[in-house]
Amino acid sequence: MTTATLAVGAYGERRAVAHLVEAGIRIVERNWRCADGEIDIVARDGDDIVFCEVKTRRSQRFGPPAGAVVPAKARRLRRLAVRWLHEHDVRCRDVRFDVLSVLPQRRGAALVEHLRGVL
Repeated sequence: MTTATLAVGAYGERRAVAHLVEAGIRIVERNWRCADGEIDIVARDGDDIVFCEVKTRRSQRFGPPAGAVVPAKARRLRRLAVRWLHEHDVRCRDVRFDVLSVLPQRRGAALVEHLRGVL
């Protein structure tokens, strides 16, 4: 990945975290990594644990950012979530998988679309 691509991704994750916090969702962990991959954000929404995938694109030329979450990515996120839950002593009522789609704007705040329970 290029430095510019990494910077756009990091910006998108910061915007996604700000959006979640503003919505009253507590961030538990960011960028959790293991040998099998990475979970962008692990959060708690009330009694639920939420695993969030963040997708950021500079334009919609190739479709909306959330469109980049293909079935293989969703399966990988589910496997990583099982591993995260196994490694952490966390009690929860339910588990949810969300996608946060971030589209930076030329002026003003980025557009953040929070798709709840879509994976």
